[in-house]
Amino acid sequence: MVVGVPELGLLLEWQTIKLQLQPICPIEGRSGSHISEQIPLRTLQFQRGLLHELRKGNAMMEQIRLHNLVQQLPQAIIIGVRKGGTRALLEMLNLHPAVVKASQEVHFFDNDPNYAKGIEWYRGKMPFSHPHQITIEKSPAYFITEEVPERIFKMNSSIKLLLIVREPTTRAVSDYTQVLEGKERKNKTYYKFEKLAIDPNTCEVNTKYKAVRTSIYTKHLEKWLKYFPVEQFHVVDGDRLITDPLPELQLVEQFLNLPPRISQFNLYFNATRGFYCLRFNIVFNKCLAGSKGRIHPDVDPSVVTKLRKFFHPFNQKFYQIIGRTFNWP
Repeated sequence: MVVGVPELGLLLEWQTIKLQLQPICPIEGRSGSHISEQIPLRTLQFQRGLLHELRKGNAMMEQIRLHNLVQQLPQAIIIGVRKGGTRALLEMLNLHPAVVKASQEVHFFDNDPNYAKGIEWYRGKMPFSHPHQITIEKSPAYFITEEVPERIFKMNSSIKLLLIVREPTTRAVSDYTQVLEGKERKNKTYYKFEKLAIDPNTCEVNTKYKAVRTSIYTKHLEKWLKYFPVEQFHVVDGDRLITDPLPELQLVEQFLNLPPRISQFNLYFNATRGFYCLRFNIVFNKCLAGSKGRIHPDVDPSVVTKLRKFFHPFNQKFYQIIGRTFNWP
C-alpha cells in the first residue's frame, strides 16, 4: 500500500518526537521484575496515533517493522461480569500508555464457531502494539460460560484475569434494563422485572432467570478456580468505579505490574452525564456511550429485599474467596 501525505507527515512527526523524548515508563515483566528495556511514554503515546492508522489500513508493513509493532495475544482479560462496568474499566485502563485494548468484544472463548477458527484468528483480532505493552480484551460472557476457563488456561495458564462486579441486585436490574430497552426498540413487550426474578409458583427467587443467576458470583468463580489460583484474579469494585474511579484503577495498575501513570488529571466528572469521563491529554477527551447509565425501572421494594437476602450468603462466600469485602446490603 502506498504511503500518502498524511502518513509521511506522521513519520516526520515521529522523527521530531524522538528527539524530544523525556519521560521514561519502565514496564514490568510478567514475573513482576522490571524489564531492562524501557519504553519512553511519548513513544507509546505516539504509537497510539500510528495504531489508529493501522486500523484504518493506512500504514505499510515498513511502518509496522520500523516501530517494532506486533499483534499479541492478551496478557490480561476482563472476563466479566455483564453490566458490571466492563466497558468503563477497559476504556479507563486504556488511559495508561502501556496498555492497548481490543476495541470490540471478540467472543473467542465463549463462541464455538469462533473458537474453532483457532488461536491465530484470535490473535488477528488483537490491536497492534509494542512488544512490551499489555494487550487487554474484554468479553463479559466469559465469566459465566462453562467452557471458557479451560480454553483460556490452554492458551496461557499464567494470564491475569480481571473481574468487575457490582452489588448483585443492582446488577440484575441493570441487566434487565438493557434487555428491556432492546425489546422496546423493536416495539416488543416484555415482562416486568418482578415477574422474571420471582417464581410465581413458589414466590421464591427464580434462579433460572439469567439475570439472577449471573449475579451469584461465587458459583461462577468456583469454576474458574479449578484452573487458576485466586492470585491470578483481581476483582474490581464496579460501584466504586462509578463514584471514585482512580483508587480502583490504581489497584489494577498494581495487579498488572504497571508503573502508576493514571492520575486524577485523566478523569473528570461530567455533571450532565452524571459519570466520569476520560482525559487523554489537553485536547482529547472521551465519554462513554450514551447507552451507559440507563435509568432503571422502579422495582417493588419487597422484591429488592428478597433478592438481597437471597444473595447475602453467596456474597459472604465470595468475599472469603477473593479476600475483599464490598459495601453490599
